[in-house]
Amino acid sequence: MRLRSPYTLFACAALLAGAGALAQIEGSRGVAPIDSAGNYEVAGVSVDVAAKTAEAARLGGWRLAQRKAWVQLSQRLGAGGGLVSDGTLDQLVSGIVVENEQIGPTRYIAKLGVLFDRTRAAGLLGVSAYADRSRPMLVVPLMVSGGVETAFEQPSAWQAAWARFRTGNSAIDYIRPSGSGADSLLLNAGQIARPGRGWWRTIIDQYGASDVLIPVVRLYRTYPGGPIIGVFQARHGPDNRFLGSFTLRVGSAAGLAQLLDAGVTRLDALYQRALRGGDLSPDTSLSPPPAPEPVVAPEDTEASGETLAEIVGDTASASAGIPIVVQADTPSASSVANIEGLLRGIAGVRAATTTSLALGGVSLVRVTYDGDPAALRAALEVRGYQVTGSGQTLRIRRAPQLQLPNLPPDTQPAG
Repeated sequence: MRLRSPYTLFACAALLAGAGALAQIEGSRGVAPIDSAGNYEVAGVSVDVAAKTAEAARLGGWRLAQRKAWVQLSQRLGAGGGLVSDGTLDQLVSGIVVENEQIGPTRYIAKLGVLFDRTRAAGLLGVSAYADRSRPMLVVPLMVSGGVETAFEQPSAWQAAWARFRTGNSAIDYIRPSGSGADSLLLNAGQIARPGRGWWRTIIDQYGASDVLIPVVRLYRTYPGGPIIGVFQARHGPDNRFLGSFTLRVGSAAGLAQLLDAGVTRLDALYQRALRGGDLSPDTSLSPPPAPEPVVAPEDTEASGETLAEIVGDTASASAGIPIVVQADTPSASSVANIEGLLRGIAGVRAATTTSLALGGVSLVRVTYDGDPAALRAALEVRGYQVTGSGQTLRIRRAPQLQLPNLPPDTQPAG
C-alpha cells in the first residue's frame, strides 16, 4: 500500500503513537508494596528445632523465633530484654516472614523475620509508639542494566525490592507507586532528567508527596549466571542531587534479589542520615506560587458608588470556602468512607471528596472549608488524629492508643 499524501503518513504515525501509549498503560506493569504499616520488624532470627513430627517442629521453631525476636526488640528499644508468655506474644505478633527454611521429618531449620504490632508492643514495653517521620517522599527507583534505564516503564527487580521493603522502622515517609495505571507514563527514566519545576510540581501533587527520592542501581554482570556487581546511588530532588553511594557484589545471578534487598536497606540508612543532617530540606521551588491579591482601582470604586469595604466583603462572600488537601492513610474501602464522614462532620466543612484513591496507601481528600485551615487542624487533633503539614495541605494519621499492661490491685495501700 502506497501512502500518496504526507497528511496520511502523519495520521498513521499519530495512530500508532496513540496505540503505543494505550499499550504502555494497560496490563499489569507494577509491583504493589507488600506492607506499608508501621510494625516493628526483627529480621534474621535463626532457629533449629527437633520434634516428633514436621508440623510440631515448625510450630516450635516459630514459637522460639517469637521469643528471640522479642528479646532483641526489647533490647533495641531500651526495655531490658525481658521475656513474656507465649500467649502474650501471640497477641503481639502480627506476622512471620520466612526468609529461608528447611523442613525435615522431625527437624525444622530456618531463618525467620517477626513483625510486632507497634501500638501493643510499645504499650507493653513502656515506650512511645509515635515515630517522628519526614515529609512524604515520592520514590522513583531507577535501574540501569545492560545500558538500559528502567523506572516504571515495565516491572523490574529493583522496583520489586522497594516493594518488599518494610518502612515501619524508617524515619522516611516513603510513597511507593505500584507502577500501574499512568505510573509508566509519568514516572519514567526520562522524567528524572527533566529539571522543569512546573511538571515536577504536578507529578508530586498527584501522588500527595512533598519531594522526590531517586534511588539508582547500576548492575554489571561478568557473564550469564555469574557474579553481579551493583553500584548503588542515593539521589534527591528534581535536580537529581547526589547524596552518597556504595558497591555490593553477589556470587551468582540467583542472589540478585538478596543483593537488591541489601541495597535498599543501606540506601534507606543513607536517606535517614541525610534527613538528620538536613540534606533533605524542602525545595522551595516545588511549592505552588502564591495567588495574586485582587487590586481595586480607585476610579472604579468612585464610579460604582460603593466603598472599598463593600467590594472586599462581596469578593470574600463570593469565594467562600478554602480548598484544603488532606492526605490520609486508607488501608481499605471502608476507611475512605470513614475519613470523608469524619471531615464532613466538622463544623465549617462544606464538602469532602476523595480526588485520588490509593487503597493500602495514602489517598487525597479535597475539603472545602469555611474558615482558617488552622481551625480545621485543631478540630482534627481534638478527634484523635496526628496532623502534620501546614497551610492548605495537611497529613493526618490516627494517633496510637498506648495500651498499658494490666497491673495487680494494690491490696496494702500506704497510710
